[in-house]
Amino acid sequence: MDAVTVPTEPFEGLVSHAHETRVVVVGGGIGGLVAALECAKVGMPVTVVEATPRLGGTISGAEFEGLPLDLGASCWSAGGGTVRTLVEEVGLGDRVVTPNTDRTWIAALPKGAAAALPEHTVVGIPANPWDESVRGVIGWRGAWRAYVDRLRPPLTIGTERNLGRLVRSRMGAAVHDRLVAPLTFGRFGLAPEQVDVVAAAPGLTAALTRTGSLGGAVADLLVDRADAPAPAIESLDGGIAQLVSALEDRLRVLGAEIVLESPVTAVSRAGGRWRLDLDTAAPEAPGEAVGALTADIVIVAAGRDEAQRLLGSAGVTPTEAEPAHAGIVREVVTLVVDEPALDGAPRGAQVYPLPGTRLASGLVHQTARWEWLARAAGPGRHVVSVAFDHPADEGHESIERARGEASVLLGVPLDESTVRAAHTARFELAAPASALGREG
Repeated sequence: MDAVTVPTEPFEGLVSHAHETRVVVVGGGIGGLVAALECAKVGMPVTVVEATPRLGGTISGAEFEGLPLDLGASCWSAGGGTVRTLVEEVGLGDRVVTPNTDRTWIAALPKGAAAALPEHTVVGIPANPWDESVRGVIGWRGAWRAYVDRLRPPLTIGTERNLGRLVRSRMGAAVHDRLVAPLTFGRFGLAPEQVDVVAAAPGLTAALTRTGSLGGAVADLLVDRADAPAPAIESLDGGIAQLVSALEDRLRVLGAEIVLESPVTAVSRAGGRWRLDLDTAAPEAPGEAVGALTADIVIVAAGRDEAQRLLGSAGVTPTEAEPAHAGIVREVVTLVVDEPALDGAPRGAQVYPLPGTRLASGLVHQTARWEWLARAAGPGRHVVSVAFDHPADEGHESIERARGEASVLLGVPLDESTVRAAHTARFELAAPASALGREG
């Protein structure tokens, strides 16, 4: 058989076109960096413009008391494997770790009680309301009401996507308020009524159709998960801030430019290309004014409000439906404390209060969750991250209220003398994938 010759002109034309197509990515968070990397890999000249002095967005790290700490996000969801693929691509695959424990507790229950989240639950929804660990949280009356789910007419088709409505209608207020709401507020910053069942609990609606009850659907899902157990989250030995550094290094190797401390004030069309005006002087490029960039393609990877402002300045109307949740400003206070009473992780890796009972929306005991960090910290020294969705004034007040909230949530008094170091950071969280009205 004669050899087939494949014409090279189309491929060479695509390569040439890519090299001539300049891309500017507005926003140096993890989304912007990944978008920039995908463009740079095919040969496009890329510039990343970030308004702040650093890259990473909600991924931020620093060293305190000799410990490399994640000051914002500290892990990623293992579902789907997308982040894991990226981590391996940038050469960090050998540093992936899974939690030493990821046990969750619910605090600020009636009479100041706290209890471990029952094991057989999905997003807090119990498979069996009569289980002793469930009754300990919702009480006998709550258990009776939740059991009504099994007695009601079966759901022939699971179509309810509003998590709050689904839980209240099938299992009642106690399950909603004491098991589900602490998780949705603490993890997503959302009330259960703002959470999409399909996104937050994949497979639950299909299981509802198969089993006809909410408890039965949860039990069905748990059987499936038991057959193929996998960690829910992953991180990096040494902290996930390494991912930002690795992405930056890869971008620079591919020839991308990174411009920091340069807010984009406006985007407009000029001579068939896009013009971006910057608040501070950017590196001067041939034929361009200082303080402005031009591009063939602009990718806006900023927060919701900032993205809408820039798109508005360009005369572009977003075609996506408005998300039901516009995002929140979350304050994360990281404390390094000396307290041997925490060595046994008395309340697991994370603690969420009943919504409205505490100032904090949740706490992560980082040294209980990550073995590498516990090893680096040594016995008696611990790292906890306290999250607030209603930030306090800057400075000492944030640290003091975080210490007080941590004492209550952990059930271990932490006085001022125990705090070795503290850091306060604020992040604008985008609407999570679990928000109703948010697709993808």
